[in-house]
Amino acid sequence: MSSPVRTPQRERVVLARRRGARIVRTRVEVQEQTEVGDAMIRGLVRTQLGLAIRLALLAACLLCPVPLVTFLFPALSDVSILGIRLPWVVLGVLVYPVLLTTGWIYIRQAERNEQEFADLVDD
Repeated sequence: MSSPVRTPQRERVVLARRRGARIVRTRVEVQEQTEVGDAMIRGLVRTQLGLAIRLALLAACLLCPVPLVTFLFPALSDVSILGIRLPWVVLGVLVYPVLLTTGWIYIRQAERNEQEFADLVDD
């Protein structure tokens, strides 16, 4: 009788064990504002600025046409809703949801960017 052939078990080879030294190092680099830490913070600031500029442009593109439409179509200025002329209704009521939504989106995205930065630092 022959004995069953045993296949060797797989073994995981690790060249170096990670012991958390990187976590401390990246935090120290950010806290002490080393060259790497400074680059990381500049990246976060650049990301936040890009977000702010994009949302400001979006809000401007949504709000700037209001006076332009009123100028191009003067008959709209004579329309009244509940005794209030249409341009005032648009400027006094409809602008605020646009601004609030833009602010809400900015806060959510900015917090997400900061969380990604914190995750990168903590890695």
